[in-house]
Amino acid sequence: MLKKFFILVLITTIHSALLAQTATPTLQKTHYTCVIHPEVMQDHPGNCPKCGMELVPVEEQKKRPTHNAQHPTPNGEAVHHIDHSGHSSQSGNSGQLTQPAMHHHDHHAGGEHMRHEMKMQSSVNLTDPMTREGSGTSWLPDSSPVYGRMFMFGDNMLMLHGAIFPRYTNVSTRRGDDRIDAPNWIMGMFSHPFGETAQLGVRLMMSLDPLTEGGRGYPLLFQSGETWHDQPLHDRQHPHDLFSELSLSYSQKFTEDFSGYIYFGYPGEPALGPPTFMHRISAMDDPDAPIGHHWQDSSHVTFGVATAGLVWRTIKIEGSVFTGREPDEDRYDFDEARFDSASGRISWNPTPDLALQFSHGYLKSPEASEPTAKRHRTTASIIYNKALGHDTNWATTFAWGQNDDTHEGKTQSFLLESDYQRGRDTFYTRLERVEKSGHELVLRGSDEEKIFPIFAASFGYVHDFTHGDGFDVGLGAQFTIDDRPDDLSRYYGDDIGYGFQVFLRIRPSIHQHHEMQRAMK
Repeated sequence: MLKKFFILVLITTIHSALLAQTATPTLQKTHYTCVIHPEVMQDHPGNCPKCGMELVPVEEQKKRPTHNAQHPTPNGEAVHHIDHSGHSSQSGNSGQLTQPAMHHHDHHAGGEHMRHEMKMQSSVNLTDPMTREGSGTSWLPDSSPVYGRMFMFGDNMLMLHGAIFPRYTNVSTRRGDDRIDAPNWIMGMFSHPFGETAQLGVRLMMSLDPLTEGGRGYPLLFQSGETWHDQPLHDRQHPHDLFSELSLSYSQKFTEDFSGYIYFGYPGEPALGPPTFMHRISAMDDPDAPIGHHWQDSSHVTFGVATAGLVWRTIKIEGSVFTGREPDEDRYDFDEARFDSASGRISWNPTPDLALQFSHGYLKSPEASEPTAKRHRTTASIIYNKALGHDTNWATTFAWGQNDDTHEGKTQSFLLESDYQRGRDTFYTRLERVEKSGHELVLRGSDEEKIFPIFAASFGYVHDFTHGDGFDVGLGAQFTIDDRPDDLSRYYGDDIGYGFQVFLRIRPSIHQHHEMQRAMK
């Protein structure tokens, strides 16, 4: 059924693209701005995120008396599209684009500015703002800040993202461990426009986890999923593959409100689950993966993905066919593409601060240790992001995931995480409840068939020593406490389960308007 759904979406997308290519009129994009805050510019109606006033079309705004002062061009739109959180409103030498400065740059108006504005779109679908782009084809709230460095090559855009966490981590109980390691990832997103109605996108994501984490991965109490030396991993987070995404996408704008895209990844991420944890603003400062990762967003490294999607304004429906098997133990190779599984997802961003999704997928033989097992995964999530002022942002995610496995039945996971950043200081937390079987935790005897509810709560803080100057380098600490049923004491001991770590968090700074100006020169 899911494969038929994917084929239907794919046929509709290709048919609409062909019709759009044969259309003769050039689509003119309507932009909306605020009469009080003209630096706010977006491509759909709504309210000003600064004062709450209803946005008006640019054409209507231009008809108003100006007393010889020209109105801001779409260059101002790039300010707000890059960072809806308000970080673009800077002071001093930080690159604030003041009203006189916009007057000075008005000689660039027209086609040049429109071409620059197009650079600020998602690499997957040209009608989506870059701030909406999550992992794979998933959506974040439109108001999300973008941590990255942008480079312009004529009409082409390259955006680089990434993070590394050099750290010392210590996990208690008999199954715990301590070590020095450095979870990490780096990603490049490239886009090339074909006129104003089509775009080609390429993405590459890599991780040096195979070197920094080794084959067993890092200690994480009650984590499960994947194997090492043909044995299931438990109480460890597996390393990610050297190549975590290598994808190609093509998007087509049919009308002002309607667009579609196709996406191929080897590896890539199917339309299943919320944005992967390292791409969520609410989780970006936490070095650890959620222990519900394999209930919610573990399919982000899938060797063989084909996705087709249709977007109408802020609603998206998409379907994927993909390889159900998780990556093997060789983290440097490219696994066999099987295309034996399927998924579908509905996403909706009702406001710039909200992103909602519901998805379901069928995964054939996800674990190499159980080749005959099948899994049905259902997920739902709500992501909220709110700019609270200059250089202040609050992001929160609630995610639910359910696995229905051949031999274990239904198990569920719940996650609530939040990240509050104000200037150089960030406070974050993650709360989880996950149902894990004795089989997942590699228990013995009759315990293997039981289901155990696991609770985990993490609290962390990061202080940036360098902030907003290209790279944010912060010193952080995190404490995690776990709760488990008494039946597990024979495996974990009687001690309280906890984890403690001290780390550096190194990543690109929030993309600012003055960085965009440099990239365009």
